[in-house]
Amino acid sequence: MRKIAVINYKGGTGKTTSVVNLAYALSMTGKKVLLIDTDPQGSSGYYLGIKSDKTLYDLIIENVAIQDCIQPARHNLDIICSNEHVFPAELKMGRMNERELVLSKKLQDLYGYDFVFLDCAPSMNLLNQNALLFANEVVLPVSMEYLSLIGVKQLLKNIKIINRIFSKKVKITTVIPTFYDKRHKKSKDIIGSLKRVFPNMVSSPVRVSISLSEAPGKKMTIFEYDPHCEAAEDYYKIMEEIVSYGK
Repeated sequence: MRKIAVINYKGGTGKTTSVVNLAYALSMTGKKVLLIDTDPQGSSGYYLGIKSDKTLYDLIIENVAIQDCIQPARHNLDIICSNEHVFPAELKMGRMNERELVLSKKLQDLYGYDFVFLDCAPSMNLLNQNALLFANEVVLPVSMEYLSLIGVKQLLKNIKIINRIFSKKVKITTVIPTFYDKRHKKSKDIIGSLKRVFPNMVSSPVRVSISLSEAPGKKMTIFEYDPHCEAAEDYYKIMEEIVSYGK
């Protein structure tokens, strides 16, 4: 079971768009996928049109069984939703023993999935530390803006600290350039910078797409909304690259 945190401390990088569409792309190939939304905004559930009475809050704080918190979203794709209650959950987690490992303990009996994705909030918080300690891999979406590189540097520092303190080996395996526009020089410049920092880790870029921005409003993945557009082609290709990682 591959456990992948999708994270960038900078907002607006296409993080939720990436995790939802990659998870769905994998499900289309027959892989069994679980998406866990750790962001109090609950964007992943909204994107897929899923509401749940039992959320990540209930799993972490109310000790509800994990199977009662998992909701079917699509064929081969399940989700544990989040909402605004996850924010106070984080405050309560801060008073728990081994607070950085709460999520790992709650998910220790999870089985039956080929991939588990965690959609992380764009911030340096306790839930993100929990997500990084549960995950084995990190997928890092980076928008083609110079400020997005700041979030990358902060994340790299935190991963090194977490690995050292907790004797973990979580590592960034895929960097996804998002909002790529070949007409703009800065897109090429930023991809060049990413390839220097992350040799052999930068995926195919996700091209700017109107359909990609419209799909969440219809509560559809890009493959359901406009399966023949460039963005659908891009995310399917990235999914294949992630599957082939390490082979």
